[in-house]
Amino acid sequence: MRFFPSASRQRLAAAAAAGALALGAMSVPTSPFSLAADDLKDQQKKVQKKIHGAAEDLEHSSAAARKALAKAEAARADLDRAKGRLSRVRVRLESARTRDERMAEKLQQAEERLGQARIDLEAGQEALAEQRRVVRDRVAESYMQGSPELATITSLLRTRSTEDLTRQQTATGAIMSRETGMYDDLEAAELVLQTRETEVQTAKQEVAVDRRKAAQHLEKIRRLTAQAVSRRDDVRDLAATRADARRAAFAAKLRDRKALNRLKKQEARIKQRILAAARASRGSSISAQPSGFLQRPVAGPVTSSFGYRTHPIYKYWGMHDGTDFGVACREPLKASGTGTVIAKYYSEVYGNRLFLSLGRVNGKSLTVVYNHAYGYRYDVGDRVARGAVVGTVGSTGWSTGCHLHFTVLVAGKAVDPMNWL
Repeated sequence: MRFFPSASRQRLAAAAAAGALALGAMSVPTSPFSLAADDLKDQQKKVQKKIHGAAEDLEHSSAAARKALAKAEAARADLDRAKGRLSRVRVRLESARTRDERMAEKLQQAEERLGQARIDLEAGQEALAEQRRVVRDRVAESYMQGSPELATITSLLRTRSTEDLTRQQTATGAIMSRETGMYDDLEAAELVLQTRETEVQTAKQEVAVDRRKAAQHLEKIRRLTAQAVSRRDDVRDLAATRADARRAAFAAKLRDRKALNRLKKQEARIKQRILAAARASRGSSISAQPSGFLQRPVAGPVTSSFGYRTHPIYKYWGMHDGTDFGVACREPLKASGTGTVIAKYYSEVYGNRLFLSLGRVNGKSLTVVYNHAYGYRYDVGDRVARGAVVGTVGSTGWSTGCHLHFTVLVAGKAVDPMNWL
């Protein structure tokens, strides 16, 4: 049996818990019990008929709760993924913007270099034009004065002394050196101008490439911005979806709790009548060691032990008052001992249930309870032999798959079944 949280300790007893505990306190039925059994069975059937009539709605409600919780979990997962996508887009967008700033700075520097190269080119063009003018003037002047080499020969023929000849040769050499320097300067100016023109072309190409890259990167930023807006809208929509799913899950869970409370009250009334009949009964007691006293009800492995655990549907931490065995659907359920069926009914929580009283052991009543079965072969009052097939495994009630939830009650209190098997 599983308990829900209550207001005080966050636990709410499952629908049939009270009835189960009460039935466990009974000894093997004797004549006084049999006399009252028919009347109690009739009244129990009336109440159980009402319970069974509501069972489909309640079971559907429980299924709705599982579905709503699943939707809420899915919505949370979708929201987390959407937030992750938004975060990644924002990181990429921020990186793109940072790179855009660097590219803009690089483009500005390239444009500045292009501007300076153009200024240098213009200055070089002016210097070359001036140098060409100087050379042109000097060529014209030389043409008017004649060739310096010819002037030297003429001076040699006309000179009267060695000193005059030396002075004339020195003057002629200076003129020729100056002309040579002019031509060298002109050649240098032309080389500088070529360099400036190359720098301008290089700067133009650099600016063109940077502008193209900047335009492409700007388009990337626009695309990432659009993605960021889309992801942000997704997050908002999914947040709203998750809120709706959580509200639906809470409402379904609340409906289940209310149903459990109503059924608990109905079975509590039957409990009082059955306890009264049990007090009027008498039965012998046997002495035995608990370990190995009971036969295993199924051959499957233990999937969830007795004790506290997380509820598979509502995820709260609560007492698991039995042992779950993983068994395939329709596998046989064996009687753990010889006894009498004292209750069999459908519970919206535990599905098809059967209580088998095994009498008094070590002075205390011993009862085993089968839950979630597909169906049973015995009815209330039937005698069952140890090892007999009492029913088949199912997944009825609030269950997530075929299994047996097996409970052992000693004097109405749930104990670890594995200590008795």
